[in-house]
Amino acid sequence: MSPLLRTVNRVLLGLAGLLLICGGGAVLAAGLGLSVPSWWPWHGGDDVLLGAADRVRRRDEDWWWPAVIAALAAAVVLALWWLLAQARRARLAEVLVDSGDGEGALLRGRALETALADEAAALGGVARARVALTGRRDAPRAAVWLLLEPHATPHEALGRLTDEALAHARDSAGLAALPAEVRLGAVGHRPERVS
Repeated sequence: MSPLLRTVNRVLLGLAGLLLICGGGAVLAAGLGLSVPSWWPWHGGDDVLLGAADRVRRRDEDWWWPAVIAALAAAVVLALWWLLAQARRARLAEVLVDSGDGEGALLRGRALETALADEAAALGGVARARVALTGRRDAPRAAVWLLLEPHATPHEALGRLTDEALAHARDSAGLAALPAEVRLGAVGHRPERVS
């Protein structure tokens, strides 16, 4: 997901959440008999959402209630789709490998992630490494997390990751490029008393 879409998604989720919290809070306040603004349509626990006059007003129009139900059903389906889109994994399931015959082959994304993480963890000064592939299967991107040993130099570890592990992964998969975002951390350990 691009940064712009991610930002739009977060803004829309925030606005929907704020609207639901404010509306639900106002309905709850009115139902409990607390003070609500004068423009609020419901003022007590005995008020109903649709009064008898509102329910029978459109009785002669056959299209009205099916249209309301269809709109509400569409809103529920859209909300469920949005919820499932939030839970969807952003990891790449497979990578398209150039097999040299013009056809290509598919490599499991987890296999490439594991190979890249193992090679990165074997680099000097790296305690642990994790890798996640994102993007499209013909243009993957790598998100790499390196946990460095206390004696490691971040510049050297990043250089070796780029020149060795990422280059090997890119070449073995036959990719033109393998852009990567690397996050570095340091192993924390307790200080020892020296006598």
